[in-house]
Amino acid sequence: MVTVDKAVIAKLERNKKHFEVLVDPEMAYDLKSGKIVSLSRMLATNQVFTDSKKGERASPSDVDKAFNTSDVEKIAEEIVKHGEVQLTTDFRRKKVEEKRKQIAAFISRYAINPQTRLPHPPDRILNAMEQVRINIDPFKPAEQQIDDIVKPLREILPLSFDELSITAEIPAKYSSRAYGVLKGLGSFSEQWVGEKLIIKMKIPAGLKEKLYRVLNSVTEGEVRIEEK
Repeated sequence: MVTVDKAVIAKLERNKKHFEVLVDPEMAYDLKSGKIVSLSRMLATNQVFTDSKKGERASPSDVDKAFNTSDVEKIAEEIVKHGEVQLTTDFRRKKVEEKRKQIAAFISRYAINPQTRLPHPPDRILNAMEQVRINIDPFKPAEQQIDDIVKPLREILPLSFDELSITAEIPAKYSSRAYGVLKGLGSFSEQWVGEKLIIKMKIPAGLKEKLYRVLNSVTEGEVRIEEK
């Protein structure tokens, strides 16, 4: 359980009443971001407040009417997920930067420069995001922010989210090593033709270079790849 002096306030308005709980900022952030956390460890104190700074507690009847329970852990979960968590400026800045890097990595992985047919390096994408002053939501998953971010990015950075159909012909002696590599890149179908493993899969165009590189590595250059 986090100590009160290191906790932050999570608050929610419901039934025209104001409710607050004191929570661990890191765990509250994870919960609000969709992860599973220990609610008992997230709470600094097993109390629901109307004003935590003044130590004013919410009445049991108001709490029960608003949340249909008196279980403080369930109430805290509801407040964090659907209310506002008052993160410190430094903590929010740290999480925004982490999310920014996740988004840049996602775009680098799944998109390409249609002019060169190669992915943009993450640093180039980060610089472009800085130029167009992209706003990042620290709580929202990176994938859910892509559409809103790509539109302004395309003003200065050519981006295409093409998908390639790949067929790879792999000698049997390399099949087990190839399986491990391919599982990390996406789903695929397989078929044996004589002593060759035939793999068919669809990948984001941004993964093409990596796919070629790793398959050539694990097969010592004996792989045959076709793309559409």
